[in-house]
Amino acid sequence: MNMAARKPALTATTASTAGVVALEAVALGAATRPAGPARPAGSAGSASDDVVATGLEEIVSSIGPKLRELRSQRGLSLQQLAERSDVSAAAIHKIERSGMVPTITTLLKLAGALNRPVSYFVDEEEPDTRPVALTRAGERRNIYTSHQGIDLAGVSGPYGRFFLAGAVATVEAAASSGRKPMEHPGEELVLVLDGTFEVDVDGETFRLREGDSLHWRTDRPHRWRNPTATGVHALWLALRPL
Repeated sequence: MNMAARKPALTATTASTAGVVALEAVALGAATRPAGPARPAGSAGSASDDVVATGLEEIVSSIGPKLRELRSQRGLSLQQLAERSDVSAAAIHKIERSGMVPTITTLLKLAGALNRPVSYFVDEEEPDTRPVALTRAGERRNIYTSHQGIDLAGVSGPYGRFFLAGAVATVEAAASSGRKPMEHPGEELVLVLDGTFEVDVDGETFRLREGDSLHWRTDRPHRWRNPTATGVHALWLALRPL
């Protein structure tokens, strides 16, 4: 499972709310003010609108440079990132040069391919560089996954500062990662808190019950499923590759 990004509907809790909403507005063309009578200088609301517009421009203009820098750090060509993200090389080039504003879907794909959360591209807050991250029980962040029937509540620190990602997973009855096995760099470890869970790794099936754990290299074909009619809770850890 790739824990690199979050669900679009939940990004407001994990990134800068204004940044994500503003980006979505620009991508959909909603940030353009309809034509109308000119507003008198100094009229009510003009100053706040100017601040919002300025903040929006700064967020959007920073996406391209961040993407280009991160791709360079990873040593990836435009074509290599395109293959990883399912976004065309031409589109990536335009985004990097600030010639195109990415949609939320495109940004999620790029963030996932580069093992970064969407907040990396749109967060306006100053980054926290401390070597420790505390997550209170009521402050777990929802983590994006493309799979249906599973919710991930993050318990680990942010991407960039830490290599390990952790989440408490709630897997609905009969949910699975799909028929096609996954392969990607890294490692994963699942500790079942309650219920029954199955993981296939390299052609072998492992059935886990309460208290059981499984640790595997994710560069081997793998997939998971809940084979029962009841939900499963598990602690899920993933090593984030560079």
